Amino acid sequence: RNGEEGRSLRARSFGPAAGLWRANLREASGGRLAAAMEITTVYQKERREFGRPVGHFATVSPVDLGGFDTAPTKREDYIERNPSSLAVQAVPEQSEHQVNTERFKYTSVGMFHQEGGWPKDVDSTEKEQTTRYRKKVEKDEEYIRQVKALGEVIEGPIMQNIAVDIYEEYFQGEYADHSTEPPSAKTLSVFKDPNETKRSVSSISWYPDGGKKLAVAFSTLQFQDWRQEAMSNKSYIWDVNNPNAPDQALYHELVTTRLPQRLTSQPNPLLSTPPQRCVCHQELAPSSPLNCLQYNPKDPNLLVSGAYNGLVQCWDTRRGEAPVETSIIEKSHRDPVYDVWWLQGKTAYECASTSTDGQVLWWDIRKLAEPAEQLSLDDKGAAPGAGPMGGVSLEYSTAGGKFLVGTEQGKVIACNRKAKNPSDRVGTIYEGHCGPVYALARNPFFPKYFMTVGDWTVRLWNEDIKTPVMTSNYAKDYILDATWSPTRPGVFATTKMDGTLDVWDYFYKQNEPALSLQVDGDGLARVKMQEAGRWVAAGSVDGSVYMLELCDGLSQMQQNEKQGVSHMLDRESKREKNLEARAKELRARELRAKGQAKEEGAEAAVPWEERRKEVEAEFWRLTGLTGPEGVTGEGIEPSEKSSETAEQ
Repeated sequence: RNGEEGRSLRARSFGPAAGLWRANLREASGGRLAAAMEITTVYQKERREFGRPVGHFATVSPVDLGGFDTAPTKREDYIERNPSSLAVQAVPEQSEHQVNTERFKYTSVGMFHQEGGWPKDVDSTEKEQTTRYRKKVEKDEEYIRQVKALGEVIEGPIMQNIAVDIYEEYFQGEYADHSTEPPSAKTLSVFKDPNETKRSVSSISWYPDGGKKLAVAFSTLQFQDWRQEAMSNKSYIWDVNNPNAPDQALYHELVTTRLPQRLTSQPNPLLSTPPQRCVCHQELAPSSPLNCLQYNPKDPNLLVSGAYNGLVQCWDTRRGEAPVETSIIEKSHRDPVYDVWWLQGKTAYECASTSTDGQVLWWDIRKLAEPAEQLSLDDKGAAPGAGPMGGVSLEYSTAGGKFLVGTEQGKVIACNRKAKNPSDRVGTIYEGHCGPVYALARNPFFPKYFMTVGDWTVRLWNEDIKTPVMTSNYAKDYILDATWSPTRPGVFATTKMDGTLDVWDYFYKQNEPALSLQVDGDGLARVKMQEAGRWVAAGSVDGSVYMLELCDGLSQMQQNEKQGVSHMLDRESKREKNLEARAKELRARELRAKGQAKEEGAEAAVPWEERRKEVEAEFWRLTGLTGPEGVTGEGIEPSEKSSETAEQ
């Protein structure tokens, strides 16, 4: 029976194909297999029925598991709850436990090794005795054994230091790709002129060590402006890293919207709303409004400024709001000082200034009474008797005595302080703009290229070429200032008279700015980037200073950017050189043609009196009349007459 069940099970598991196979096998064997054993095939369930879910449940009768004895006496200890709800979860219960491991206390232990331990009979100050004793010890076998033992101990840490460089920079040279993100900027702070009579922002200078302070000069350059008598002469320094915490030395009542607080015991009349706890760090009180102001890059406590009355002043923030040194007015500029620069040299006390009086003066702030040297900005190609060109902007970022001066005539002068001949100190003159050159800046990555701002354009120059390498499209409003990015060679920012801040990115496009923001309703007069390239300070003509933060795409160096910008500038320089050479060739050809025509005309020329007589005689001959002097035209050979002369 067990054999029959096994055969039946195998047949069921194989299915209909197994039965058909066995039937064919019987036919093929001629019935020999049937004679040996009897095979039966039983199909109880088809293959597709296996694994089908159960669709119904059977109903069964309840089963009595037993009874419980009642305890009527315990009923009084309980209160019946009606209705009663009981929740049951069909998952295992879990619990969470926390275990705090044993805490270890770490202590720093150091060792200071100092040479010593010499025997009493050895004087450590005598080199001969110490050398003799050291050689004696080194020959001892115990000394050699101790050195070998210590060498095995220290060998492991030494090998670890060699194998692992703890100062290795794993992500050096990698650049984040910001080309897909749109350029953007956001306003962080707004600093306003606290005076009732608003003045224009004339200069902005960042603190050289991290940009935690911002020095701003205010003035009005309009001559005989009605605001001159009413406006204040003060300029201010703000602490931008901690704008919400006031300086302890300043008055406790503060101005809203980040206004600087003056050093006074009187209440501020501008406080019409609750204060916002924003304050300036320090104020500067000159005798005349400041037109330019700059931090000393080597000593952040020192500032140099140029005033409206032509004076050059030096400030020390540690010594209050008054200048520590001031030039003598007889030895100073005769016009307002428009720009001032610290010089790169061995000392941190030399600076240079320029003005519209046509002079560049060099100063030493340790003796600021009179200038150390001066230069007159004379135009060699001007007509005799023409005065010097007035300086409006100055660029003195390179060492070696070479600098650039932008003039109010629209020209840029390349000067060299250390020229051998005094006449060579004024070098190449670049014909720049239709108006004053308001801004002048060298590229921090490629000093050979510099940027100028004037009229309605921004122009990029190569100091080896007299024509601009690249020129922007003409804007609808005046462009007043520009500054390069310290972190990206192809990025610079410009300000316009309509209050727009434009950020250009020459690495991606040159025809239009990458970002244009309407920062102020009035014009933006000044712009300056912080040394990290992240913050931008823009000053308006109404006395407001906006501090903006640029996105990563405009402040962080892109991959292969420096190389790409260098190739672009070289390509444009070569193109401009080719165009300049072609223009020279055409001018030379034109001059040769004019000279040749003049020579040919001189050879073929006939005296006018002789030609006039021939024309008159021909006229009277053709008309048959007699002239006023009896000239009839007879007696003149036809061969002597030229048809061209008769026609003339």
